[in-house]
Amino acid sequence: MNLQRFNTMDVNMLLSLVNMQLRDHYADLDDLCRAQDIDRAALEARLASGDFHYQAQQQQFR
Repeated sequence: MNLQRFNTMDVNMLLSLVNMQLRDHYADLDDLCRAQDIDRAALEARLASGDFHYQAQQQQFR
């Protein structure tokens, strides 16, 4: 799944997609952002707008 349009996605759908990608395909958030060529800070800010924050120990947003 390409996350290039994360800024325009519904934040709840984005949360689901990002967490699924982290669980199934990537070691951590940095790995996902590199592979998808997206800005980590922008992705985190978009998810924070829905009050979701990256939990490094669980490797997912909550």
